[in-house]
Amino acid sequence: MVRVNQTSNPRSVVVLSSGTDWRTRAAGQKRSSGAESEIPRKQPAKIRALQQAISLANMAINKKNWSAARYALSRARVLADALPANVAVPERERLAAARKRFAARNTPAAKKVRQAKTTAAKRAGGKKPAPNKSTAKSTAKQPKPAPVRDLGDRFINRAALGYGQNRTT
Repeated sequence: MVRVNQTSNPRSVVVLSSGTDWRTRAAGQKRSSGAESEIPRKQPAKIRALQQAISLANMAINKKNWSAARYALSRARVLADALPANVAVPERERLAAARKRFAARNTPAAKKVRQAKTTAAKRAGGKKPAPNKSTAKSTAKQPKPAPVRDLGDRFINRAALGYGQNRTT
């Protein structure tokens, strides 16, 4: 299916596919990881970028935004690999901790911890406080609804509405 583009150039043509090749087109487009992004050249800038990527990964893990966490962790891994082994040791430890938290997102142990937190929160809530006297009085003062009036049999005046007798002549 071919149509001429909306521009003033008569030679410009846009090819519109019918959608049959979308599966193969989507297969060619992989999910982007942080590894493709540019790495700074100087070592202090690499360390700063690594710290930023680790903090972004931690924030994404806290918010349970797993795709953003995966991206930030892959970027941090690439930046850590670009640095010498003896440099940025605390950042590497933070990265390892973030990786562990990310890996444990769907494990049974993580689910147990989540359940324990919710049951502890429910227990902390405990009993509901008794309502104040003012709220009890306000519920007692609510007026009763007015009784529905009986309107009796009503007839529609069809002649007044223009629906008079049908005359056939």
